[in-house]
Amino acid sequence: MSVVIPTLDEGETIGAVLREIPRAYAGDLIVADGGSRDDTRAIAGAAGARVIEAGRGYGRACAAGAAAARPESRVVAFLDGDGADRGDLIARIADPVLRGERDLVLASRTRGAREPGAMLWHQVLAGRLAGLGIGALYGVRYSDMCAFRAIGRDALARLNLREMTYGWNIEMQMQAARAGYRIAEVPVPYRCRAGGRSKVAGSLTGTLRAGSRIVSTFLRVAAGPAPPP
Repeated sequence: MSVVIPTLDEGETIGAVLREIPRAYAGDLIVADGGSRDDTRAIAGAAGARVIEAGRGYGRACAAGAAAARPESRVVAFLDGDGADRGDLIARIADPVLRGERDLVLASRTRGAREPGAMLWHQVLAGRLAGLGIGALYGVRYSDMCAFRAIGRDALARLNLREMTYGWNIEMQMQAARAGYRIAEVPVPYRCRAGGRSKVAGSLTGTLRAGSRIVSTFLRVAAGPAPPP
């Protein structure tokens, strides 16, 4: 199994994020960095991660990290590098995929316990609206678009994801539902970010940019061909 963590200026948090992942799941830790100007890369390397230069774009970093996974890894997990995701609970999303029971397992922040202020109202609303839309199209109802997720490596490759920015998560969820993958959502506690500033919720510009990419990705995938099952 490989764990991919996309980063951009997460020097305050990345060390603790990596150390929190249980040893049984930490055999291949990949930090896919998008051009950090702080000490993110040095701290990640010192904490035992392989650091790769991924280029700008959230989806691009996730894709580059997955491509860099060790050949023997059958499962790829993703989480953010800001300390909000509970890396110590990675077994909840990874184990069903490792056992071959599911193709994709996602953490749900909205169904789990959240620290006050961990999610803004528009993040909760976006997840619910996306879930309604995907449910209407494909019959799979999601409650969130959380970054914390695990997917079979072959299953990920078959989805042939194209979105290289903030639409990566919703494209994966839509294509997986459309392809008839075995999908589960599990409630997982969610924290406030441990340091730094959110690239999405931290500013109106970031929120609008991410929202526009998510909407455009939804429309593109809904109108496009389905991936192979």
